[in-house]
Amino acid sequence: MNKIALISVSDKSGVTAFARRLSQAGITIVSTGGTARILEESGIPVTPVSDLTGFPEILDGRVKTLHPYIHGALLARRDKPEHMEAISRLGIKSIDIVAVNLYPFAATIRKPGVTVEEAVENIDIGGPSMIRSAAKNFNAVTVIVDPADYNRVAEELETAGTTTEATRRELMVKAFAHTAAYDRLIAEYFSGKPETADHSAPELYELKLKRYQALRYGENPHQTAAFYIEASESNPGFRQLHGKELSYNNLLDSDACLQLISEFTEPCCCIVKHNNPCGVAVGDTPVSAFERALAADPVSAYGGIIGFNRPVTEETAMKMNALFAEAVIAPAFESGAIQTLTKKKNVRLLTIHFEDYRRHLSRTRLIRNAAEGYLIQQADAVPFDIRASINKIVTRRQPVPSELEALAFSWRVVKHVKSNAIVFSNAHQTLGIGAGQMARVDAVRLAMQKAAQTGLDLRGSVLASDAFFPFRDNVDLAAQAGVTAIIQPGGSVRDKEVIEAADAYNMAMIFTGIRHFKH
Repeated sequence: MNKIALISVSDKSGVTAFARRLSQAGITIVSTGGTARILEESGIPVTPVSDLTGFPEILDGRVKTLHPYIHGALLARRDKPEHMEAISRLGIKSIDIVAVNLYPFAATIRKPGVTVEEAVENIDIGGPSMIRSAAKNFNAVTVIVDPADYNRVAEELETAGTTTEATRRELMVKAFAHTAAYDRLIAEYFSGKPETADHSAPELYELKLKRYQALRYGENPHQTAAFYIEASESNPGFRQLHGKELSYNNLLDSDACLQLISEFTEPCCCIVKHNNPCGVAVGDTPVSAFERALAADPVSAYGGIIGFNRPVTEETAMKMNALFAEAVIAPAFESGAIQTLTKKKNVRLLTIHFEDYRRHLSRTRLIRNAAEGYLIQQADAVPFDIRASINKIVTRRQPVPSELEALAFSWRVVKHVKSNAIVFSNAHQTLGIGAGQMARVDAVRLAMQKAAQTGLDLRGSVLASDAFFPFRDNVDLAAQAGVTAIIQPGGSVRDKEVIEAADAYNMAMIFTGIRHFKH
């Protein structure tokens, strides 16, 4: 009896070549909707699924494979005569191969402005049902959910006329992991929708991951590490264009870069070292942003990760070439920039689509191991508008427009600096950063020291603090440095004393009411 393959895929990559190989091996192809049209247009003989079921697709395609002639064909045990006699009596022909991947729910919910109705219509029902039926009967049925497995299956069928038991078992495990991840993604999406639930932490949090690539090593060379993506995804958001193998720290620092430069709409450059920014700047062009970011701390920038929210130009690449960097990440690289930067064989060049990344940040949760369990929190993605803070000025003096611009810049940066965090800046670049200090006043001192080492003048600068000032000594030090305005959350029992200190120095001070600890 000829084998039958049912092919119904949303991700059409590689499906035509795969179906052609099956057809040439004498296997009958049964398909649905768009997949059937593509195969027919390529000259591959296709039997519509409605011919198999004797029933048309209904409800705008919501029901087409939910039929006993499909699931009986998948679930009948070949080693049970009574099963085979039952389907034969009903005129059901066994289906031996199922190649199915699901409606693009993940891609749909990433689209800007997507509606709940659009999300609902991209919840696949027939696909997961066929996958589960085929996977349950893996002793006889080969189920394929990943186009990467097409070649392997085709080769086995062409060589031996069937797939091996080991292959079918492995693909069965992959299939159940695929449907589990798909269902989890749907549940997680709707648990966060105001139409269906509040934004509290879910009672049950499931995460299904698959290894995308092994990494050179973890935080240290003796630690193994790998990069995982969600099981429902086929690729991560970034792509490596050049350079040696990535390490754990490379990806961690690259992500820190991305989070920070995603705060800005104007051309921005960030240089990250050990998960902290050592220089951040905006400019009219990527090259001017880079020059300012580098000037903020050229010593620490050596061996860092450089990030841009604009394509890297050849001019920018020429400027960067004098600096040793572990990696450069940007939306794209001009051809001239690639030619320049790839002269260094080890530097890693990475690209990422920023709009997708911003949407990912807005809905992601952060996960860490702790106390033999896991801590899960929403990402710190609160949008900031300096204009909304005008009514939170707590000092006698109002900030002037140039100070407001600088305060907005420094506040966007400080949320990405490890606590306790202090940032001195003007409207265009960081001038001194104090990160990860146990005492906030020491973070102020460290930032001042960094500025002094670099030769940057803090007179007329502004200061941002990720959390409130516990004492006025922070304001006293800032005044000595020449700071004219401060932005901080407020909320200290000594706020009155801190405000009085600012007034004494004729400083302007804004309380945001929002803290940005980063541990």
